[in-house]
Amino acid sequence: MGPTEMNDAPPGDLVVWARKGDHAAWAALTGRYTGMVWAIARGHGLGDADAADVVQTTWLRLVERIDRIRNPDRVGTWLAVTARHEAIRAARRPGASGPLPQLPAAEPGPDHVCADRERLRHVMAAIRTLPELCRNLLRMFATAPAYAEVAAALDMPVGSVGPTRARCLASLRRRMGAGR
Repeated sequence: MGPTEMNDAPPGDLVVWARKGDHAAWAALTGRYTGMVWAIARGHGLGDADAADVVQTTWLRLVERIDRIRNPDRVGTWLAVTARHEAIRAARRPGASGPLPQLPAAEPGPDHVCADRERLRHVMAAIRTLPELCRNLLRMFATAPAYAEVAAALDMPVGSVGPTRARCLASLRRRMGAGR
């Protein structure tokens, strides 16, 4: 199976193939879910080093336990829960690195680059004013995981993800409108 087909394969198939030592399946799994795992780590306010540790430990846990995954089709949810647990553990450690730094000032360049950066700054400023749940939920959706994975990462019922997302986006839109 080629790389394109592997990337399109259902997650359960990738887990089955990875269990058999298929390196392409592992590559497809990591390519599909690493962004989500990073978002979960960052959502817990971890800096670069601690977030990287969470990502690495989450993948190590999968390697250690891949033969015990009961529902291979839900590997994304398993990774989200594991990343959440690891991020909480890392955030509680003495000396854990702090939150993300502020966005750097816009670099000089063409007008459209400056306008895009200004818009991004405006959006980021509005997002920073949202409640923590909304900030984390929107960060998760930026990496495009499934609702079940977002629910697992944020420890909330799957049925609450959509309405919460709608409320968060409505609040963000109001804040964006107020800042103009």
